[in-house]
Amino acid sequence: MGLLQKYGIKTPRGSVAHSAADADKVAKALGTNDLVIKAQVLAGGRGKGHFDSGLKGGVRVVYSPNDIKGLAEKMLGKKLITKQTGAAGRICNAVYVVERLYVRREFYFAIIMDRATQGPVIVASSQGGMDIETVAAESPDAIITHPIDINTGLKLTDAKNVAVKLGFEGESVDEAADTFMKLYQIFVEKDSTMIEINPLAEIQNGDVMCMDAKFGFDDNADFRQKDVFALRDTTQEDPREVAAAKWNLNYIGLDGNIGCLVNGAGLAMATMDIIKLHGGDPANFLDVGGSARADQVAEAFKIISSDPAVSAILVNIFGGIMRCDVIAEGIIAAVNQLGLTLPLIVRLQGTEVEAAKKLIAESGLRMYSIDDLDEAASKAVKLSNIVALAKQAGVSVKFDLA
Repeated sequence: MGLLQKYGIKTPRGSVAHSAADADKVAKALGTNDLVIKAQVLAGGRGKGHFDSGLKGGVRVVYSPNDIKGLAEKMLGKKLITKQTGAAGRICNAVYVVERLYVRREFYFAIIMDRATQGPVIVASSQGGMDIETVAAESPDAIITHPIDINTGLKLTDAKNVAVKLGFEGESVDEAADTFMKLYQIFVEKDSTMIEINPLAEIQNGDVMCMDAKFGFDDNADFRQKDVFALRDTTQEDPREVAAAKWNLNYIGLDGNIGCLVNGAGLAMATMDIIKLHGGDPANFLDVGGSARADQVAEAFKIISSDPAVSAILVNIFGGIMRCDVIAEGIIAAVNQLGLTLPLIVRLQGTEVEAAKKLIAESGLRMYSIDDLDEAASKAVKLSNIVALAKQAGVSVKFDLA
């Protein structure tokens, strides 16, 4: 909310607290009995979620500042489970204590990037305070969209038209339009990919307030948005994805058991598809890019093997810009450093592939070097099934090349 306030956008008074004692201080400093405490967890559906401490609801209305400390103790350091977090939940390391305002009407307002118009688009609705997906499904006519020309930006007349369509009247039209203009300014200046205000509220005195906000920012702009990315809370993210980002690796964890190391997003998708075709399940998407170094490849193996569900690893590299011998050096270094015991299937094609095969052959390490992708994927699935069965039986397995 601090970013909104820097741009002169009205928000309720409040502050973030990282301890129950700080939450208590914030509540008493606000000087009101009408308060709300919100778990600061990067997930939707917080209000309907529950904590592993037993507390119901990640957004609670409070009628006395004396109650804030007890609620904060049940939230902080606990996991909040919502429909978006899955059963694992997400840790709550901070709470937002804010004054409760009495709202006349609630709206939904967002600016997102739109593929169809190849630019920003406003998505808004007079039905705020609820999931926009539910509104879209049940009342699609209630959603307003307005494409924005990225070259000319959002015009004040267009902002006012959106405000009128939402149902704002009188002086509130100008105030809402001013809020929209400032939100678009943030969107452009901060390299945002999404700004979602839900709810955007008109309170009793006619003021337009941003009651809750969700932001997304372009990762490629972190070099010029240091202040924004300094706010990043990595505890809310998959630690493997955080580790991968430090090494400029593109990693997304999945639910399968076959680790994948590939160069190029398209080839990575195709690799996962062919694993599925042979009855297996990929454990991750991992793209090392076209200019990876041997130490990055080694780090990629560390990240993949840190997943306890992984029972085999498939490497699929097409050497264009990326040299196969560099990949081979990284593989050999990783296997030696980690003492890797999982079956490893390597498929290399392209630049310096013969040099890579020579390095692998001379390494003396147990790995299957297969040229055909279909055969390599089939082998990975079969070996993964063997390891999975052995784990279930409490038996350790060791592979030797036939």
